[in-house]
Amino acid sequence: MNQTAAVVVTYNRCGMLSRCLQALLAQQEQELDIWVIDNASTDGTARMVSDLHSPRIRYCNTGANLGGAGGFAWGIRQAARAGYRYLWIMDDDCLPQPGALTALLDADRELEGSYGWLSSRALAPDGTDQPMNRQRITPYRDLPDFEGTYLPAVMASFVSLFLRTETVQRFGLPIAEFFIWSDDWEYTRRISREVPCYVIPQSVVVHAMARPAVVNIATDAPDRWPRYRFFYRNDVYLYRREGLRGWLWLIAKDLWHSVQVLRCGPQKGKRLAIIWKGFLTGIRFHPPVRYVNDVWNTAV
Repeated sequence: MNQTAAVVVTYNRCGMLSRCLQALLAQQEQELDIWVIDNASTDGTARMVSDLHSPRIRYCNTGANLGGAGGFAWGIRQAARAGYRYLWIMDDDCLPQPGALTALLDADRELEGSYGWLSSRALAPDGTDQPMNRQRITPYRDLPDFEGTYLPAVMASFVSLFLRTETVQRFGLPIAEFFIWSDDWEYTRRISREVPCYVIPQSVVVHAMARPAVVNIATDAPDRWPRYRFFYRNDVYLYRREGLRGWLWLIAKDLWHSVQVLRCGPQKGKRLAIIWKGFLTGIRFHPPVRYVNDVWNTAV
């Protein structure tokens, strides 16, 4: 077994996953195992992975669609329990560029492990910075630029997040009940509240999103509206921990999204209901934080 495990969560994106795996296998650091966490795909994902015939890839089917949050919680737990020293977390549309892992391992060595997590610079396929993955220097402000070697940050996405297994054992797992959205913000903020965390600009990945856009029900496609109940609910859990300022941020954001809904588009009432029902549900939302060695339902 190698020291580092890449944990890749996928669901019915066989073609994109194939590109991700090829990019991982091409990393110059050969001491890398790859865990494919499949949320019960039905598009031939298992066969595609098997056809690669790579002893470095371990395929795991969760048995159900647990969402991104559930998939990451499940996969990180399994890889951590397997005994890896480092975990490298990413979505299936993340394409690590040459040297991405080397830069993270170099940073780990130079920082002597004195960090919570490390995050890569995420680019869009056209080479510009991917706005969805811009790390934050406070819960409310994006990282202004990528000038420097180690850039302090408090929140990052799961598009190339690197951390030690001992950190997972200390702070627990992502919250599976989030299902989708904000699970990465919550998890990275949980850690950065107590331990310094950094962006490593020399580690570069391409986030080949199918729909690159800021998360906002006012501008998103109608077929994606139902999933926004998770976004508005989960953000309440995340920002209420920041105290009064967090609550003010939440209310201001949801009010602004509501104004945007009223300005354009169909079914305004339906979208407003999703925003504010999500907000109210979030007030009553108290999911548990689970740990690597906890006994809990293996379907989550």
